[in-house]
Amino acid sequence: MKIARISAYQVDLPLKEGSYKWSGGKSVDVFDSTVVEIETDTGLVGYGEVCPLGPFYLPAYGSGVRAGISELGPHLIGRQATELGPLNQLMDAALKGHAYVKSGIDMACWDLLGKATGASVCDLMGGRFGEDFVLYRAISQQSPEAMAENVAGYRNQGYRRFQLKVGGDPDTDIQRIKKVAAELHAGEKLVADANTGWLMHEAARVVRAVRDIDVYIEQPCLSYEECLSIRKRTDHPFVLDECIHGMPELLRASNDQAMDVVNIKISKFGGLTKARLARDLCVSLGVAMTIEDSWGGDIITAAIACLAHSTPTELLFTSTDFNSYGTVSIAEGAPQRDNGRLAASTQPGLGITPRMDVLGKRVLELS
Repeated sequence: MKIARISAYQVDLPLKEGSYKWSGGKSVDVFDSTVVEIETDTGLVGYGEVCPLGPFYLPAYGSGVRAGISELGPHLIGRQATELGPLNQLMDAALKGHAYVKSGIDMACWDLLGKATGASVCDLMGGRFGEDFVLYRAISQQSPEAMAENVAGYRNQGYRRFQLKVGGDPDTDIQRIKKVAAELHAGEKLVADANTGWLMHEAARVVRAVRDIDVYIEQPCLSYEECLSIRKRTDHPFVLDECIHGMPELLRASNDQAMDVVNIKISKFGGLTKARLARDLCVSLGVAMTIEDSWGGDIITAAIACLAHSTPTELLFTSTDFNSYGTVSIAEGAPQRDNGRLAASTQPGLGITPRMDVLGKRVLELS
């Protein structure tokens, strides 16, 4: 089954809550998502999605996805779509770096593999653990009082894990953590995610000030070395995210005992193939994981669900349902949140059917 055509669609994903704010004054109102469509010589069609969190979060941006596909795509025409190993090796040889560009292509090929074999991608990823899995809700950066008020509303939607966006003024962040923690019920978990926003001396002040609060500290500083220095100053459970880009960083962090939990974003690793490899390494190392992506709509949510649901329950710290944050649905069949939990589709492939009326016209076509 050979790749005959690669197409891309651009779609805007507005937010129900108007905007999403995190460290350093960063904010996004509408996300720029790219849907990748791969047609084969057998007539089967697979879909993937890539949606960076704006151009100022990771080395990725919306129009860069499409530019990268236009560069990479011609090398893939005529190649076997379901031979994921050789295909990923070819992509890495044809385009150095730019993992996020490759993610939608790899995802679409997994969708094709599932459709060709009649299996869900979740089953192809190893099979599902349990009936569903737990989700977290991100609390966009606001005043301490407003963020604390959000907890009850999200709890009513079934969430029991809350990711608090901090990484601003340390004194304000200390109040954010304290006020939100005061709203938690038994069994709920709180993550203070700085998204690289603190300097070391600021992070040191924060972890000292909240030492008596049950809170996870996520990616306090920009570099791995800075985060490791804070890790050594606190006994809070520690999460690494932005500084983990691939297997070498995972192994280094494990050897240094730099983390208790790691955030695996599909597009940051280059697609489901490499994200699964990272997931399996973490399982063997006993490192818990948050399985997600930078952002996205229904297609990315379906892919996240497949990887998360096939992760051993005890090592899946949490995951996310990005399609519940937005106002636009781009595909039918995507998993939907049920009382703060999600389940992967049991249908072949990712289990989704794109809404072509929403996607509109192709912005890129290669054959």
